[in-house]
Amino acid sequence: MKDSLTNSKATKVNSKYSEDWIPVNNISNGTIILNNKYKVTGVKVKPRNIFILDFASQENIIIGLKNFYNMIDFEFWLIAADRPVDITNYIAKLQLLYNSTTSPVVRKMINQDMRKANSFVDNKVTDTEYYILFKENNNDLIQKKIRTLITGLSNCGLEATQTSNDDLRVILDNFLNSGMHTSFGTVITDEF
Repeated sequence: MKDSLTNSKATKVNSKYSEDWIPVNNISNGTIILNNKYKVTGVKVKPRNIFILDFASQENIIIGLKNFYNMIDFEFWLIAADRPVDITNYIAKLQLLYNSTTSPVVRKMINQDMRKANSFVDNKVTDTEYYILFKENNNDLIQKKIRTLITGLSNCGLEATQTSNDDLRVILDNFLNSGMHTSFGTVITDEF
């Protein structure tokens, strides 16, 4: 029994597959459940370009963020993850509009928009998403920390929501697969 456990661990350490050494057991309810029963979760922060604001507003947000980060009394990770932009619905709507329009000028403008949209698809344009994640095993503390993060970011003028399963899969895809989307589902490892 002990030898098979040792061999299993050695195989995982020497494995070329990241799924064999990442301690992820499952992703559910907006949390990554680790093999040791800890949960990784957090908030997704809606991006905001503060540099289009006046100088005083920029300073207020920056000071608010400094105070917010100094107020957090638990270990956390700031994550920036790229997510591919899916504009196929937008292109389809443009095509329908193009087909229903008879004006040559409007058709030309729609055609230019469709070419530009297709160039985004061809160049694999991505959106950058921002997350604050933490690790915890107590569900009450998880909810308290999420409320703390959302409230603190709101006081800085930023919107945040709890991470979803899809958000967490995007983060794992970014770290494990160079940002390429996987279609095989959640990364799962065997229990020791």
